[in-house]
Amino acid sequence: MKFNRILLSAALILVALVVQVSVLARLQLPGAVPDLVLLTVVALALVHGHVTGALVGFSAGLLADLAPPADHAAGRYALVLCVVGYLVGLARPENGRLKSAAGPMAVVAVAAVGSTLLYAGVGALVGDTAARHVGLGFLLFTAVLYDLLLAPFTVPLIMAIARRAENDPLAEAGANGADVASGWLSSGTGLRIGTQRSGLRIKAARSRASRAGRIKGVKRL
Repeated sequence: MKFNRILLSAALILVALVVQVSVLARLQLPGAVPDLVLLTVVALALVHGHVTGALVGFSAGLLADLAPPADHAAGRYALVLCVVGYLVGLARPENGRLKSAAGPMAVVAVAAVGSTLLYAGVGALVGDTAARHVGLGFLLFTAVLYDLLLAPFTVPLIMAIARRAENDPLAEAGANGADVASGWLSSGTGLRIGTQRSGLRIKAARSRASRAGRIKGVKRL
């Protein structure tokens, strides 16, 4: 992993973990809790691939295991997010481009289901039966629902930041295609940030060219 990628991933994970512990975990919603850490791992894995996804997932899960008020064995969530990050990274297109929001939303839903099942399965192996008391079906439903509601506001933003930080040429996609982040933004959320920026740059370039033409005409006179 590149040094700037490590720093950015660490910063994003820390911010997600702080928000997760201090805000989302205190909402007292029925069933599961919106998992911002999981969504951060999914976003980074979609941008950087399976190797980075596995490393980021393991690191994020280990921090979540150690952060209070964790009540489970250390390493349990690290294993879950490592597997999720690796599998999500495998779903990343080879060219890094995804024109529709349906793909990322489906990945988020599958990641929510997979992480919940894997977490409950590992817990059953070590004698943790908390999922049985809540009800696994209800837990799965609420986990998918909360993560899908939160994903459009977080995942595309994290993906765009990751692209920009690495100066990835796909972050400056042209009119013929869009990267995974701008595709989500344009078709899934209605936030056409990439298009607006490109339009502003084109207008600025035209304005500069017009001023240069007027200056040249004055000099010739």
